Amino acid sequence: MAKVQKIKGFADLFPEEAAKYTFMEACAREIFSRYGFGELRTPILEKTELFQKSIGEDTDVVGKEMFTFPDRKDRSLTMRPEATAGVVRAFIESKTYQPGNISKFFTFGPMFRYERPQKGRQRQFHQINAECFGADEPQADAELILMLTAFLRRIGLRDLTVELNSLGCHECRPAYKQALVDYYHAQDKAKFCEDCQRRMETNPLRVLDCKVPTCKELVKDAPVITDHLCPDCRAHFADVRAVLDGAGVAYVLNPRLVRGLDYYVRTCFEVTSNDIGAQTSVAGGGRYDGLIRSLDGPDCPGTGFACGMERLALLLGDVAPEAPDFYLAVVAPEAANEAMLFAQALRNKGLRGEVSFAGGSMKSRMRAANKSGAGTCLILGEAELADRTVTVKDMAGNREQETLDRALYLASL
Repeated sequence: MAKVQKIKGFADLFPEEAAKYTFMEACAREIFSRYGFGELRTPILEKTELFQKSIGEDTDVVGKEMFTFPDRKDRSLTMRPEATAGVVRAFIESKTYQPGNISKFFTFGPMFRYERPQKGRQRQFHQINAECFGADEPQADAELILMLTAFLRRIGLRDLTVELNSLGCHECRPAYKQALVDYYHAQDKAKFCEDCQRRMETNPLRVLDCKVPTCKELVKDAPVITDHLCPDCRAHFADVRAVLDGAGVAYVLNPRLVRGLDYYVRTCFEVTSNDIGAQTSVAGGGRYDGLIRSLDGPDCPGTGFACGMERLALLLGDVAPEAPDFYLAVVAPEAANEAMLFAQALRNKGLRGEVSFAGGSMKSRMRAANKSGAGTCLILGEAELADRTVTVKDMAGNREQETLDRALYLASL
């Protein structure tokens, strides 16, 4: 019988790799709380219609990439491909919104998309998201970018580029879309990839985001959105840039930058790195006024971002798990039970450590203690069991050791 193996595109994260994710989450909690964001946890499973209505049925995500299946009552359910729609659903369903109130949430967790696994992106991947509801001011967009860059600095990343654009609003974008369609039709349609031939009719902005070299060449002279902004969108974008300029955040204006989901308007941004190969984006987001209303909620503006944790993990290098405080070496089998109880007493004092469980030679126990990285090795053998003592060996400093009464040792901690 063939052994059961993990599903393609789903990864196991052992302690050394998981430590990176724990570190990123801890840094996000630290930084985001400074900006008034609180943690929200939403379900992995949602009704399929949530993503059809929010992301758009014409997008690749909904059309090709979602893990969707019927439940036992034949209701269509989907494993979340992104976090924002679920956060908006929770915000609406909770009815905690009030006119004039600002709600700020951040989330962590796995997302699921059926696409070709690649470096930094699996079919199950993890994101850090932040969402701000109730503020249509450009300062809210700028604050998110400031918070994102502060988080990225906190985890130790420096060689990054912030790309910035405005996508216009529902007032000025239709004219821009038409200008794009007119431009596409003036080209040789057959030279576009199959996806772009479809997108130019259903979602013309997405053609600008295509990574196929021939498509990139065909759109290099296409109209740019910043030439079609209405006065309000132009002023909004200018204020976002003014705050970033004042805070000393460097950015690059990229009029070709679009978001992959239909609900974005006005400010959009992306953070990229040149250190992880072709897939350079590590974070991105923007404003999505109208999304909450489209999901039968109040007419409430929103803005947010998402960070791909797998791609950030590629940039982090090694993040060593925190070393234990002690390693308790049992060198006499009859001391095993007493050792376990002594270790429990140490843990009740707030210390972290492990027990060797079984007897063994002193040499093998010392090798295990060294491997553990513990600052202190505690030794229990026949003599220590009889005398109710413990031998304490300094593993981090001079490696000297002394034998102490166990009760007095515990009392000294």
